Amino acid sequence: MNFVKALAESPDLNSVPSIYNYSTNSNEPLASDPQESIPTINFSLLNSTDADLRSKEIQELDKACKEWGFFQVINHGVPEALMKMVIEKSYEFFNMTDEEKKDFEEKDVLDPIRYGTSFNFKKDIVLYWRDFLKVIVHPEFNCPNKPLGFSEVLFEYSQRTREVARGLLNGISLSLGLDQSYAEKALEFESGLQIFVVNLYPPCPQPELAIGMPPHSDHGLFTLLINNGVAGLQIKHKGKWVNVNKTLPNSFLVNTADQLEIFSNGKYRSVEHRAVVNNAVTRISVVVANGPALDTVVRPAYKLVDEETSPVAYVPMKYKEYLEMQQGNQIVGKKCLQRIQV
Repeated sequence: MNFVKALAESPDLNSVPSIYNYSTNSNEPLASDPQESIPTINFSLLNSTDADLRSKEIQELDKACKEWGFFQVINHGVPEALMKMVIEKSYEFFNMTDEEKKDFEEKDVLDPIRYGTSFNFKKDIVLYWRDFLKVIVHPEFNCPNKPLGFSEVLFEYSQRTREVARGLLNGISLSLGLDQSYAEKALEFESGLQIFVVNLYPPCPQPELAIGMPPHSDHGLFTLLINNGVAGLQIKHKGKWVNVNKTLPNSFLVNTADQLEIFSNGKYRSVEHRAVVNNAVTRISVVVANGPALDTVVRPAYKLVDEETSPVAYVPMKYKEYLEMQQGNQIVGKKCLQRIQV
């Protein structure tokens, strides 16, 4: 397995090897600055004792999920120092020697710890300018045994972000017109899958020819993201690619994912996004993907189904089977989700 970090650090690298040449669809509208601001959700108001403030924020969450599938979350309670430390420790992991990291190289999509490159190295026709570390942190906590202190930081971070995820899921349940705990129970969130992912995008000599990650949607319910301050994330909004450049301090970026689209019967769509690279600095994104329990059969909530106005739009499927289907193949937009549409 040839990792991008080592390739990027080669002193004689002046061009992108042909295996990384990614040709985008020339008919797609180019990325542009948004004409409107990315929505912001005040997490503290989702649990406010003031019924009016809470109701208003639930409406804002509903609007963000319907119109964007993407939003910033502020006042979430996760310490800024912890968010910075998890980025720092993640960077330390990638700076270890190849021999130290070799123990964690991926073999299977459900390995508790996976260190790899591209997306699916064995099946990707074109490789992506990205190395990654993926760690399953719930329902059982896992972590590489190095660098020093990584496990303690990751354990606290995974617990804290899990509570943010739970709060968002309860808010989404209400915004869909369901009981607050309906989604949490139906999707068995208490034993749900939580994956910690670090993406490393080193400088690329020809960033216009390569891509960090191609257009795709995530497989879970929703994803929480932070980064090291380097731009590179783009989301698709109203058919155009939008650069996510400016974010509020100490905020999470959240995108809706495929299982939420299925559960909401299409009311909330999972958002397509991609990662572009640059030729100057390394970008690190730290992602926490939150999903149902692996053995949960995910289906549209029965209260959101009406035979005449809103018939069932997706075939019920075990989350584990969906995850393996998406992660075990090439990643192409929302093709995986389209396969189970009725």
